Amino acid sequence: MSTAMNFGTKSFQPRPPDKGSFPLDHFGECKAFKEKFMKCLRDNNFENTLCRKESKEYLECRMERQLMAQESLGKLGFRDLMDEESETKKNS
Repeated sequence: MSTAMNFGTKSFQPRPPDKGSFPLDHFGECKAFKEKFMKCLRDNNFENTLCRKESKEYLECRMERQLMAQESLGKLGFRDLMDEESETKKNS
């Protein structure tokens, strides 16, 4: 008597990553932005609120190179930085 059981074969259906998951930067396209952000964190005792500009630049790089989905910077928590840029452009 055989003890092997065959429950049928299910085919694997790949699905896109959940929001917040994105491909690694295998070619180092945004490495300079990442390093600038990491340096800022180290220099500021890992207080991320002091490095928001660098964080925004890093995420913009990733979006421009399709390493993450395009998303409004306002939805990513940078609305205040966007407002500052708008004011600077208006006053120039």
